[in-house]
Parts: sequence; structure tokens; C-alpha cells
Amino acid sequence: MTVTLNRPERLNAQTPAMWAALADIGAQLPGDVRVVVLRGAGAAFSSGVDVGLFAASPAGESELSAIASLPEWAAAERICEFQRAFTWWSRPDVITVAAVHGHVIGAGFQLALACDLRIAADDARFSLPEASLGLVPDLGGTRALVRAVGYARALEICLTGRAVGAPEALALGLVNLVVGLDDLDPAVDDCVAAILATPRTTATEIKALLSGALGRTEQQQLAAEREAQVRRLKEGHGIGD
Repeated sequence: MTVTLNRPERLNAQTPAMWAALADIGAQLPGDVRVVVLRGAGAAFSSGVDVGLFAASPAGESELSAIASLPEWAAAERICEFQRAFTWWSRPDVITVAAVHGHVIGAGFQLALACDLRIAADDARFSLPEASLGLVPDLGGTRALVRAVGYARALEICLTGRAVGAPEALALGLVNLVVGLDDLDPAVDDCVAAILATPRTTATEIKALLSGALGRTEQQQLAAEREAQVRRLKEGHGIGD
């Protein structure tokens, strides 16, 4: 299954309506889907949050100022609604792949980070400019960024807002592969084919082992590996409990 950000005239700038649509896709994902590929139409993956959210409406306030005027609990709940567009990409029963090119900025960067794997064209440029606006990344990107590059590098990327080009992103572990723009689609297709060649239960067991590894002790991880392998052996030999 492929999900495409389709506002190419705005470099796929993101809006609350887009986040609601993405959250709905996650909630309604058919059970037989094993891999979800996320793309951006046009010249960029996503340029981040649409600047319209910062502009005053006819009522005299912007979307962000309207959120700021809410009680703290209500403002937090509104942001929680936005986050639902990002959190489902790490669900345990599917593998998600972001195919990124051009601008991968702010919310766009965080959406790519939400996916399990990232394949980038060599023109991709990643940045998190929120700090320059007096804001923080709040769409699930901070945890994923630290896991990808470590605390110190994540802090530097967030505080400076600097652009990270595709070669550096590969060296830092932000992306799994960098290819020429014309080769992006074939590279993603190859990745998806390799994933689909693996039995679904094997893929989900491996994802669970790896995604939870840093939160377990060595002994807990060894136990998790044993339990997963026993399940695979029993299933492979048609032996039920």
C-alpha cells in the first residue's frame, strides 16, 4: 500500500486536515496490508507545517494562537489529535517505508522518522527548524531522532535547525539508503519486495524484538529472543500449544 502526500503546489506542506486524513488511513488500514510506503508528490517529500497555520484568520487569530489560547489540557489534547497522524506508522503489524526527496523539513522530517525505514534520493535535505520559531518538535520525532543518531547529535540538529544532506543523513543513520532521484522508486520497490518475501509473522517478530531492544535488559532481550524463536519453530512445524 502506498500513501502519497499530495499537495505538490505547496511542497506537501502539512495541515490539520492532512493530519486527520493520515490518522484515518491508519485507523482504517486493512488487516492484510503488510507494507506501507509513504511518498510525497512533486518536487519535495514535505516542506513541513503549512505557513497558513501561522497566519491570522478572518476572526483575527492563527491556528497556533487559537491553540495557545486554550486551557493547557485542551491545548495538549489538540496536539494529541495531530500526533495520531504520526504514531501509527510504528504499529507492530506492518513495516513502513518513507521514500523521501527534496525538502524533508519539520513535520515532514518527523513523518519520515515515524516510519520504520527511510530511503532517500540524493537531493533530500532534512531539518527541524522548530527551535527558531520558539517551538519544539512535537509530532513524535524527538524519540525517533535520538534512537537514530544519539542524544548529542539529535540535540545539535534540533537546536541549530541546520540542514542535513542525504550523504550525511546516511552516515548518521537517519536513512537506510541513498540513491539517485531516478532510482528512488526502483530502490523502494526492491525493499518492499524483500520485506514481502519474508513470512509476515517472522517480520513482525523481528520488528518487535528490535523495536523493544533498548528498553530491555540483556537477560530480558535474550528471553524475548527465545520466546520468539520457539513460536517460529512451532509455527514452522505446524505444532500448536
